[in-house]
Amino acid sequence: MKLTHYTYICLFLITAGIQAQIPQEYKTQKKDSIESYYYIIAGDTLPREYIDLEEVILLNKLEFNNKKDRRRYLILRRKTRKVYPYAALASERLTTMTARLMTIKKKRQAKIYTKRIQKYIEQEFSEKLKKLTRTEGQILVKLIHRQTGRTAFDLVKELRTAWRAFWYSTTASLFNISIKETYMPFEVEEDYLIEDILIRSFQSEILERQTPAFKIDFLELSSHWDFKASKK
Repeated sequence: MKLTHYTYICLFLITAGIQAQIPQEYKTQKKDSIESYYYIIAGDTLPREYIDLEEVILLNKLEFNNKKDRRRYLILRRKTRKVYPYAALASERLTTMTARLMTIKKKRQAKIYTKRIQKYIEQEFSEKLKKLTRTEGQILVKLIHRQTGRTAFDLVKELRTAWRAFWYSTTASLFNISIKETYMPFEVEEDYLIEDILIRSFQSEILERQTPAFKIDFLELSSHWDFKASKK
């Protein structure tokens, strides 16, 4: 079944390489009561901020208990990779719009600007979002929460009206979609799998990495689910 009413909501929201030796020593030095951090590399002292490398996570090889689990993961991966760019876009547009609105003092000008952004998103992504399936739409809702820190329901409520938020929440529920859905990788197994898919896709450069709105420690997350699996 394809999404119809829900498409509106989607539209609305929408290592610098240092090849050197591993630091041999790390120390702090106080100067003028300010604590600074340094690395000692091959006898040279370098400020930490100049070699702040991206964190690299070593991922285990994918293993599945059976063909059903493998198929489930691959389908989820395809859907996640398809909708993630829209969630990332929603986050970028929200950040840009919020910053711009803070500089606009007149309500009328703010309203005009908001409509302009909405029209742009509709023209650029309308046809693509209409083709989302029900499950893709629900994954998108979760990823919007991951990237913005707010549910799709809250975003509609903040940027439109509470009535519109209620209406679209009601119509979306007819398609088994909740726009109040949150992203909880420590509680929901599917969300954990989605996070695993994202991390692997970032590392393989299939998806462009965008920092989530809240901290997600993937190593801690993996250990959490490994422990739960061992108890079964």
